[in-house]
Amino acid sequence: MPQCAAAPVEVAPRGLLALSGFFALGAVIALITALAIVMPGGPLDPIWRLNPQAHTSFLTMGTWAIALLGVVAAACGSAAVGLWRRAWWGHALALTLLVSDACGNLASTVIRGELRTLIGVPIAVAFIVYLLLPGVRRAVGRTRT
Repeated sequence: MPQCAAAPVEVAPRGLLALSGFFALGAVIALITALAIVMPGGPLDPIWRLNPQAHTSFLTMGTWAIALLGVVAAACGSAAVGLWRRAWWGHALALTLLVSDACGNLASTVIRGELRTLIGVPIAVAFIVYLLLPGVRRAVGRTRT
């Protein structure tokens, strides 16, 4: 009786799993930030010591800050799930978010003169380059076979 060979189990590149965790962390941070805005003076208020300038900016935005952070949390959470599942849409969403982040950091540096935001540019570019590697694109089904 002939035996069938089991199909090899394809393992996701570790980088995809790490980026999935990165985006999940981004979703959690955006959610916590939104909650800190909704509950001023609450238990999350000490987070503003990390970036008091962000607190001032978010307060200036009013309820739009909560909406923006909700969208960021949802987008990051979706990218995390998509990358974890190795879905093409997760890959595309992650690339979109990273390109947007790099452009935002560059714009912040040029328009507002905030040099510290430049640190995010090479990080985002490194992640983008990684996501565009042929092996990673194959892992998410984004290349022709």
